[in-house]
Amino acid sequence: MDLAQSREIMVESQVRTADVTDTRILRAMRHLPRERFAPAQKRALAYADLEIEVGDGRFLMRPRDLAKLIHAMAPQSHERGLEIAGATGYGAAVLAACCQNVITQEPDGDLSFAANAALESAGVTNVKTVSTAIADGWNDEAPYDLIMLNGGAEIVSEAWLRQLAPGGRLGVIIRDGPAGAARIYTRAEDAIAYRTAFDAFAPIVPGLKKPRGFSF
Repeated sequence: MDLAQSREIMVESQVRTADVTDTRILRAMRHLPRERFAPAQKRALAYADLEIEVGDGRFLMRPRDLAKLIHAMAPQSHERGLEIAGATGYGAAVLAACCQNVITQEPDGDLSFAANAALESAGVTNVKTVSTAIADGWNDEAPYDLIMLNGGAEIVSEAWLRQLAPGGRLGVIIRDGPAGAARIYTRAEDAIAYRTAFDAFAPIVPGLKKPRGFSF
């Protein structure tokens, strides 16, 4: 089976069956070579229904969860996006097919280098990579209409919420023990509200766990 067939099967069996109907997401995932965003030794798993580890504790999200998260954020073509903890940039590339442009923020220099190479190889021209601490977001070009975390979290950074434009949406998979659910946070002029969009599981991004209490 060639890679184009594998991409088509991924979309038809993992994404469309998960109620993702946005044709921009489906088209992007049919055409983006996900294997170029994976380490060489993991490329055979590029279209499997699982997370792919790309670094120490860092993963590409399951195709189903990524697609549903972007779909739930309802991106518009004129909007600007920020991906947090973007790893090798696949999530940013899919999101960028649905909006004007995306910044993908990645603190690990090796992953950021890999993201630049993969995005260039895939012909993605509306994604920019930057490097800063995950919890800081990227304030230099805020506010954003769309912010997405590539992975799971037990906590949501206040910086991310501050960097949302009025009407902006933050999509993040919140972990609670072994369970998890995707939340979409929306900024009004002076308030933040969220809704739970769907059940999902994603490995917690390093640094985004709740502090654990001490017992004696």
